[in-house]
Amino acid sequence: MLLAEDDRAIRHALERALTLEGYAVTAVADGVEALAQAHTNPPDVLVLDVMMPGIDGLQVCRVLRAEGDRTPILMLTALVETADRIAGLDAGADDYVVKPFDVEEVFARLRALLRRTSPAPVAAAGPAEGPAREAAQVTGRQLEAAGLRMDLQARRAWRGRRELELTRTEFELLELLVRNAGIVLDHSTIYDRIWGYDFGPGSKNLAVYVGYLRRKLDEPGAPQLIHTVRGVGYVLRED
Repeated sequence: MLLAEDDRAIRHALERALTLEGYAVTAVADGVEALAQAHTNPPDVLVLDVMMPGIDGLQVCRVLRAEGDRTPILMLTALVETADRIAGLDAGADDYVVKPFDVEEVFARLRALLRRTSPAPVAAAGPAEGPAREAAQVTGRQLEAAGLRMDLQARRAWRGRRELELTRTEFELLELLVRNAGIVLDHSTIYDRIWGYDFGPGSKNLAVYVGYLRRKLDEPGAPQLIHTVRGVGYVLRED
């Protein structure tokens, strides 16, 4: 694990707590060191403070994602406005914790990020709408449904012949929807499978990521693939 936090007291306390929890931690004080460490010794997960001198946490995220690095990233932020959180997600972060935080929450979110590597199919969370379920076809590492194809090992996805440029979270959300094509998945089920816990009724995280996916999936003249079932959740189907 790579921890980047410029506040010495927070960095040392969090490094000690994470080490006691069983993580092998490399702790650095700024974004320049974080990028150097990430390139030299790629970690399993990154914990980045947003506000750091020089290169901040958001810039570290952008650089790594631009390089194709999909390592899970948890942001530590004192910024509580929705726009600030969305900026972190847009930069490529997978999750965030708002300061001051309880270390147990950091542990829980890290566990959730680390177990998201291979989401398993889930049971139906609600009745399928419209025509009969468009069951996903799984062949080796390939997953197909509703005109989408995913290579799970290479972590690549296509709609028809067009390859989709997806972040780690977008890929995992799309995989969950494709595996359960035609099934309405409720908000709680999706939160549990993708983030490992429910952010609560006021959270916009899921809506934000569904919006990202729709913009990347939708094509002029082609049917919409991700449908909102008001008050319940979302379903993938080709109408």
